[in-house]
Amino acid sequence: MSDPLLVDVTDHVALLTVNDPDRRNAVTAEISAALRAAVDAAEANPDVHAVIVTGAGKAFCAGADLSALGEATEGGLRRIYDGFLAIANCTLPTIAAVNGAAVGAGLNLALAADVRIAGAAALFDPRFQKLGIHPGGGATWMLQRAVGPQVARASLLFGMRFDAEAAVRHGLALTIAEDPVAAARELAAGPAAAPREVVIATKASMRATANPGFVDTEQHAIAVDTELGPQAESILSPEFARRLAAARK
Repeated sequence: MSDPLLVDVTDHVALLTVNDPDRRNAVTAEISAALRAAVDAAEANPDVHAVIVTGAGKAFCAGADLSALGEATEGGLRRIYDGFLAIANCTLPTIAAVNGAAVGAGLNLALAADVRIAGAAALFDPRFQKLGIHPGGGATWMLQRAVGPQVARASLLFGMRFDAEAAVRHGLALTIAEDPVAAARELAAGPAAAPREVVIATKASMRATANPGFVDTEQHAIAVDTELGPQAESILSPEFARRLAAARK
């Protein structure tokens, strides 16, 4: 078995590559735990000033593994969430190099980063409603924060997806790059060359001043808790079971 997550630390930047290309990097409990461990290690390593996350092969992340999702209770859902929540809560600057499809929980992984760079083949697709399940992991809050209420509602309620150009047009991605990892490394050279304590303090200040009186990670936690019950209930529905069975064929 190959490692579920590849970690490379070069020039003060940790590159985390979700590594299950045969299954389009679908999130399992193992991948989620590996992401959490890698983020914790990056934060503890004084040589790391920024973090990049990407996917191996053609996909960024195709969402939660359907088998794991179909069996998930609230506790199971939190285990699926934990990897992208580690990115969301990371004290270091984070970039998602979205090389291909970012679907469902994979979209959450991209949204969890401070900045997203889209490859030409990038596709941002919530797909929760199409599967018959409620969004989870703070998706409603993260997407509204990224693109505004109207566009987020067009996506989560009406099924709007974003290719690379639409993602940049709506503010979901910063730019399009032929090689999104290389572009992310170029962007990460900024914090890599700065004093680490200044980088961390600046990110903390931006979290606190985005909506004065609230820290964004606290708002995200409220969104996760708000969505958890409805998502877990939707997973138990016969309609989700029917759509899950169809998706597995």
